[in-house]
Amino acid sequence: MTVPKFDVVCIGLATQDTIALVPEYPSADGRVQALDVRRAGGGPSATAAVALARLGRRVAFVGAVGDDGVGEAIRTSLADEGVNVDDLTMVAGARSPESLILVGTDSASRSISAYSGTAGPPRLSSSALARCAAAGWLHVDHVGYLLAKALVSRPPRAEAGARSQSLPGLSVDGGNPIADLDLRGVDLYAPTEDALRGRYGGLSLDAALRAALDDGAATVVATLGGNGARAMSPGAEPFTVPSHKTPLTSTLGAGDVFHGALLAGLLEVRSLAGAIRRANVAAAMSCAGLDGRSAMPTRAELDDACAAIVDARAAHSALA
Repeated sequence: MTVPKFDVVCIGLATQDTIALVPEYPSADGRVQALDVRRAGGGPSATAAVALARLGRRVAFVGAVGDDGVGEAIRTSLADEGVNVDDLTMVAGARSPESLILVGTDSASRSISAYSGTAGPPRLSSSALARCAAAGWLHVDHVGYLLAKALVSRPPRAEAGARSQSLPGLSVDGGNPIADLDLRGVDLYAPTEDALRGRYGGLSLDAALRAALDDGAATVVATLGGNGARAMSPGAEPFTVPSHKTPLTSTLGAGDVFHGALLAGLLEVRSLAGAIRRANVAAAMSCAGLDGRSAMPTRAELDDACAAIVDARAAHSALA
């Protein structure tokens, strides 16, 4: 049997989110009138998978949800985006993960109450194992990490930054705490700045980037929220790629979109800086929506946005 080859297999959490836009957060026993309410799919790896699919990559998702109505909605939302869900397990009698999210209008801040459900962790069926083995990359969040770690277990690199061509690359979304995270064998480690500093308490950002490389990561890209991203690879100095400034409604899922778009750029054999630049733009564009998915760009939309930025810079330079 021929195994379909995917550019990326995403492993981890898929949720159904209910998001309310509020002028202020309610106090204890208080009540606030929502300005808008949306229901949409969420979860770090699942949203990254949707971003990859919109950018034209072949992507599959491995996860677990319940066989309830929420689980069916999660499955449908991924499949409708072109994400392969053959290995999204629907666990009989289980409840699916959900999140309740309040987004403030003042600064697009958010408060999240997450319910993990009862479906348990992702399962690796024989078909999932075959898909993972044939993929170009595995992308995981805090829920999918342990499964992927076993799949790409490899000896320490003979040379810093060297990557095995016989195994899929491993990309780790480090935005949420990951127990027993071992960076040996991780090809792309992408934490938030806060998560990276928390891992290496007391170190400056650049020192923490170096420490992550010393611990085995081939490339580290720390997201800085509205300030872009700072990255480092072995043998090179750290560098910052500024964010793309745009009006925003909500930052929900922006980091997940960034991770998906970053992998899409690397799959297009762009430079690391170039891939980060496009990922910053994709993440910024996604912030126009209240939920984490409705405003994320397609490949054509991202190309047009990046071209417009280049044109605007050229025009500014000509006037300077």
